[in-house]
Amino acid sequence: MAKASGGQNTAGTVERLVRPVVEGMGLRLWDVRFEKEGPDWFLRIFIDRDTPLDTDTCEAVSRAIDPVIDAADPIDQSYFMEVGSPGLGRRLTRPEHFGPYVGQKIAARLIRPNESGARELEGALLAFENGAVTIDTAAGPVRFALSDASFVKLCDDEDLF
Repeated sequence: MAKASGGQNTAGTVERLVRPVVEGMGLRLWDVRFEKEGPDWFLRIFIDRDTPLDTDTCEAVSRAIDPVIDAADPIDQSYFMEVGSPGLGRRLTRPEHFGPYVGQKIAARLIRPNESGARELEGALLAFENGAVTIDTAAGPVRFALSDASFVKLCDDEDLF
């Protein structure tokens, strides 16, 4: 197998490898990120389920996917693997992330200010359709392409936001 290059390609390759294992354990694969922090690379695998996750579950997933990743060997450089929950303030990055949270408070940061000059948005999630997010802000509904946002995240704990 050819080695993946770049964070996005690597994350996609790893996602294809680990999804069957994670789902076979009765969990949801929330996201996979391959990120550089300082001199180090981190492979972060986020799992989820309807009941709270514990460290034993994260450890079990880590032990189950480690040999799968090692056998495929899709990553050239050394890295640290982390398996965890997307947690409070979870990023909404995929179409399937949005549906369950319609009506809940979210925050978004746009890469560039929109036509109203706003870059930071927050409000209730109204919809996600055709790659666009609609938020009911204090100034009224605002629609933007998910690709125009540096992040969209759930505000599920007011003390954090």
